[in-house]
This record gives sequence, structure tokens and C-alpha cells, in this order.
Amino acid sequence: MDKILVLDFGGQYDLLIARRVREMHVYAEIKAYDAITVEEIAQNGYKGILFTGGPDSVYGENAPVCDSSIFSLGIPILGICYGAQLIAHLLGGTVSKAEDSREFGRTALYVEEDPLFKDVPSESVCWMSHTDYVSELPSGFINIAHTDHCPQAAFADHERTIYAVQFHPEVTHTEYGKEILKAFVLDLCHCHQDWVMEDFIETSVDQYRKELKDQKVIMALSGGVDSTVAAVLLHRAIGKNLHCVFVDHGLLRKNEGDLVEEAIQNKLGLNLIRVDAKERFLEKLKDVTDPEQKRKIIGEEFIRVFEEEANKLDDITVLAQGTIYPDVVESGKKGSALIKSHHNVGGLPERMRFNQIVEPLKDLFKDEVREVGRKLDIPAELTDRQPFPGPGLGVRVIGEITSEKLRILQDADAIFREEIKRFGQDKTASQYFAVLTDMKAVGVKGDARSYGYVLALRSVTTDDFMTAEWTRLPYDLLESVSNRIINEVNEIARVVYDITSKPPGTVEWE
Repeated sequence: MDKILVLDFGGQYDLLIARRVREMHVYAEIKAYDAITVEEIAQNGYKGILFTGGPDSVYGENAPVCDSSIFSLGIPILGICYGAQLIAHLLGGTVSKAEDSREFGRTALYVEEDPLFKDVPSESVCWMSHTDYVSELPSGFINIAHTDHCPQAAFADHERTIYAVQFHPEVTHTEYGKEILKAFVLDLCHCHQDWVMEDFIETSVDQYRKELKDQKVIMALSGGVDSTVAAVLLHRAIGKNLHCVFVDHGLLRKNEGDLVEEAIQNKLGLNLIRVDAKERFLEKLKDVTDPEQKRKIIGEEFIRVFEEEANKLDDITVLAQGTIYPDVVESGKKGSALIKSHHNVGGLPERMRFNQIVEPLKDLFKDEVREVGRKLDIPAELTDRQPFPGPGLGVRVIGEITSEKLRILQDADAIFREEIKRFGQDKTASQYFAVLTDMKAVGVKGDARSYGYVLALRSVTTDDFMTAEWTRLPYDLLESVSNRIINEVNEIARVVYDITSKPPGTVEWE
């Protein structure tokens, strides 16, 4: 099986790069820049190498740098953003601090005729994010693209098959990014398209069957796509030794607790323990308004509940979770910046009774998780469910969380989801939900003054959840949602629609 090495220099999009390669049915493997030697790279038979971006400057004192002998292996290399600057830096070029050349966001890209750009028009749009730029190319390289402010937006040494792009071809904002990566992987690296998702399932089941043999595992199951797919995957590996715990923390969507119990027990036949912990979580969250503190409290309380349930069972020492890659990267991995803690990553307490944590989906994106679910024959009503954050409505109630606020949000959110489906937008929008803000506004109801909460509606369209566009929902839909919520949820006085994309925003408000 042909494979590509993604050499990680601490960028936010390392696995997104690997995911783009896997979309071509070519296996991609991520290694930290300092976790694999040049000798190991040569021995492992990689057909190509992708250098990722990163937050550092290549001329910085502690900048991540790989062994320059990697360029002598004869393996095609493509550097992206920081990776492009590193290629220039290590091979004798000059990387300078950008003054007028710094660029962020959508940028017009002008390319020359080149094998890397064979399916890219002479002018298109790319996604830039850099404060440094390559001011002088290394010997043997030629410039193959520019922007209005970046003279060396891409460059190449055709003799050694070394390419570099200052922009990010892996993100959806780059119009022809997939074509660029495809040209590199398939044409320049000559990879065969022989890797499919069944390989991931087969490898994972075999791994956990051996790794968890005769061990009892407790699974954190929310009923969402991620935890459900992780549970079914592990169940295939270890069967009845998997014990699923569903914590009803009171932060779920309307009537969701009963729906989850019905689906997991009756449709999938998994061992399920449902724990009613509503009052417990509300008490812990009393008077807490800081979003990071909320996440960490919810994360720790989750673990404590799991520990208590594990104590009721014999010999439970392994905790399984439905963590996926966006959770990991946003919680801050080595070399990348913390965006927000997820309850099943950054929110874990330091002391736990479990001696092992298993996260079978931690290297996958949401759409890949859904594909795994379909391959595992999980019903579509479960694999196609709306994404839901681990902390639940705890991060969709801004400010202090109370039972009344949760009830208001549950009612309004249910209306929004009903109308989205009625208007046929549930297949277009990737994620949609309501947020109860901590603001109040004056309104008029029944010829009288009203004073109630401001509710925000959020809908995004994306294929990877690392970047996302706000959904252009029809005005008729938004009008219907607003009218219903104002009329049916008395405590809400005003409805607004969030039109912030990611970046600069995140999908969730907290």
C-alpha cells in the first residue's frame, strides 16, 4: 500500500492535510517533525512527504526544524505555509518578517504553468495566513505563483521534485486546493489509490481485540455520532466486555435522554447504563459563568460519574471516549495554540482511577466518522444526527446555567431544528442550533412591553469542522423560526442570526 508522510510542525491543520490525502484513497501517516528520523523515513517506503504549517518563525530560537538530509532522499516533498518557509530556510533561501506582505484570509492567487497547478486556472482564490514570507529563493528553485502582496506564493525545484506553497491548499477556502494536493500525491508522487475506510475499521477492530483482550471497558456514550460509532466499533472488537454509560446531565436537547436510551439499547443492542445526574451537574455549575471553567467542571464531573459507575462493576480500568480530531486540535496539542478545552480532552482531571483511555476515532473528522458508522451498519438516524458538544447545552447557555434557562433553550432549539427540517435545509446545513445569550432586550407582545432574552441562531456549512461558512438560510425560514420562537417561548424577546464564519469564530459560542 502506497503511503504519504505528513511531517507535523505544530500546525492546526496537520490531520486535515492527511484527510485530504485519504480522500484520494491514499494512506497518510502523521509524524511529529522530531518523532521520526531520516533513516526511518527512508526505510518506511513513503512515496511523498508533506510539511505542515506551524505557528513559529523559521528563524526563531526554538523553531521546529527537521534534518536537512531529508532533501537528499529523492522523495517528492511539498511544504505548506511554515513548511514552505522551512524548505527555503534550510536550503539557503531567505525568510523575512512581512511588513506589507502579511496576508490573512481569502487572497487572489496567480499561478504559472506547472505540474503542481495542472488543473488550476491562472487566477483563483487561496487561503493565506502568514506573517513571514520567502524574500529570496534557494538556488535551483523557480517561482511558480504570486499574490498581490506575496511575490513567492509558490516555488519549485523540478529536478529534485521539491515544491512549496505559502497558502493552505488543504482548507476549503482555497478554491483549487484539492486539485493541487491531488497533482502532488497522484502525479508527482505516483501513488496508487488503494486505501479505503474498511481498512481503518479492520485495523482498529484487530488492534483493540488484541489490546483490550479480557479487559472490561466503560464507554462514555452521549448518543451522538462520535460516541455511538466509537461504541459500535469497540463492541465489534470486545463484545459484552464493553459497558456503555449514558450520563443524563440535564444539558441535553429536548427529550433527548429517552431517544438515546431507545436507540442504543433497542436498535444497537449495547450494554447501557443510564445515570440521572441532572441535579448534580447543576449544583456544580451554580454561579459559574466562565466558559473554560464550565467545560472543565463538566469534564471532571463526567469522569467522576464514570468512576462511580465503574466501581459498581468488576475490574473496570479502561475508559473509552468518542473523541475526534477537531476536539484534540482545539484543546491544544503539542506546538499548537489552545482554542477551547473539550470535556473529553483538555477537560480531563489529572487524577482518575482508569489506567488507560481509549479513543478509537481521535484521528478522524466528522464526515469520516459518519462513513465509518455507515460501514458498521449503524442506522442513518444515528449516523446523520446533528453534532452535539460534549458539554451539551452548558456551552450554549451564555453566563450562569439554571434549570429555567435550559428549559427555555431546549424549547427554542427544538423549534429551530423542526423548521430547518420542514424547509428541507437539514441536508444542506452541517450543524445548526440555538444559543441563549445573557443579554435581554425590550419587545412588544400583546400591545404590552416585554423584556426577555436575546436568542441567537447558528448554522454552519462545512465538510471538516476545522473551517466553516455560515449557512445562507432562506429568509422565509428565518422569519418562520423567529415568529414561532417569539410566540411559543414567552421568555424570549428577540431572535438574531449569527453570520460569523470559522475562522475567525468557532462553531460553538463558548
